[in-house]
Amino acid sequence: MQRLPLPSRRQIVAFFKEDKWTSSQATDVANPVPPFWDLRGRGRRMREHLSLREFSGALGDIGTLVPILISLAVQGSASLTSSLFFGGLWNIATGFFYGIPMCVQPMKSIAAIALTKTFTPGELAGAGLGVSAIVFFLGVSRLLWLVTRFVPLPVVKGLQLGTCFQLCKKGVDLVKKNASFWGDGLVWSDNLWWACSSFLLVLFVYERRRVPVALLIFMLGVVFALAQTGAHHQFGLVHPGAHFVHPVVPTAREFKTGFLSAGLGQLPLTLLNSVVALAALARDLFPGYDPSMTHITISIGAMNVVGCLLGSMPFCHGSGGLAGQYFFGARTELSLYFLGAVKIIIGVVFGESLLAVLKWFPSSFLGVMLFMASIELGLVARNFTLHPGDEGRRRQDFVVLLTTAASLVGFSHDGLGFMMGMVTALVFWFHRLVSSSAGSGSGSDSDSDLQNCLSRAPSSNSTLLDGQGKLTVSSIVDSGSSSSKTPQQKRAQEAMENCC
Repeated sequence: MQRLPLPSRRQIVAFFKEDKWTSSQATDVANPVPPFWDLRGRGRRMREHLSLREFSGALGDIGTLVPILISLAVQGSASLTSSLFFGGLWNIATGFFYGIPMCVQPMKSIAAIALTKTFTPGELAGAGLGVSAIVFFLGVSRLLWLVTRFVPLPVVKGLQLGTCFQLCKKGVDLVKKNASFWGDGLVWSDNLWWACSSFLLVLFVYERRRVPVALLIFMLGVVFALAQTGAHHQFGLVHPGAHFVHPVVPTAREFKTGFLSAGLGQLPLTLLNSVVALAALARDLFPGYDPSMTHITISIGAMNVVGCLLGSMPFCHGSGGLAGQYFFGARTELSLYFLGAVKIIIGVVFGESLLAVLKWFPSSFLGVMLFMASIELGLVARNFTLHPGDEGRRRQDFVVLLTTAASLVGFSHDGLGFMMGMVTALVFWFHRLVSSSAGSGSGSDSDSDLQNCLSRAPSSNSTLLDGQGKLTVSSIVDSGSSSSKTPQQKRAQEAMENCC
């Protein structure tokens, strides 16, 4: 009997490198986004990216959507039918308008307060309507231009980094719901074993973005949810049929309670994360694409004026959702068309009865997906300065970045994080202004300060000394520009950086 030859190492590596998930034309580098009116170009771009990773990227934000949606629907604050129907409708509309996977996600601050204080549908609608009206006005009146004109880049990146940390914590909290490896409390379908396995799976294919890992995890979660529903004999609670939305008109008291309790806290989050930081992230992820913040504010207002009055939970855009969908493979609006169609079909066919299945979806899977999507949002903060060659300015910008992010996480409030970052940036700007004025007024003083600073160098035999044994500014500049430095020069430059 003839033995089959074993494959060589090169053949094994080539087998795993072969792309079996996507078309040969799809690449991780996004093609230039065609203009809105270029339907032929947009269609060609979608055909080039038609692959499983687009459908995987559509699920990149469900780690935020599913827990909030289920909680609000079970509490009775929002209609599951309306939220799924209008969420899907806005997915399709924003995908067609923007041409990129512009996410549609819940207003998280409003949702958190609504769950804490058990809002009625009218109070939830009042909070969403109030925030959307203000955001819409600021966008149409172009007053939001002041924010983009005077907000430094490190502050925007700090907001993104702080949001990354907040979402990472929420992902960990989801995993901790059933945090057990063994014991009586172990749930076979939702435990730390599955959380660790899915986390390692995401890391294993991290550099192979074409593998639709979100789609694989989601499908496994659906299988587990269906199995748990059958084990608890709850399939009888699912009623397929035609489900419709119902109007919700908040009273004056409900509008006041909802807006003052939840809307005011959501307002800075929407303006900064859903508009300013989102536009900056879209420019980073899609080179050459420059979204209009006025259009973003108008779409947020339009979504909630219609949806909230028909029982839907408040929706907005967000940098975290865009980063999550991009991380798991979405590059075009095709992913939003797929996600929107699925939401509409499920909402109309199953409606509120679908809660019997969704409540069993493993929170460990949702937490891992949310955690990894948040990491993608934090990665954009690495380009935090416009002056990479100026070490002093770069250090100041990094302090502004850390101050903004830490304040946002510490206070759990985007507005306070924004204010702390702006104050820090303003102090550094004033310091640079004073330093430049003093430097231009007396060049000899700055030269003598630099000489005094460099006199602390460890070696007295440095080549930075001139013929009379004195340090000169020109010698420092010349030595810093040379490609090869002696140890004495390196120690002298290090002393200069440490004391100046």
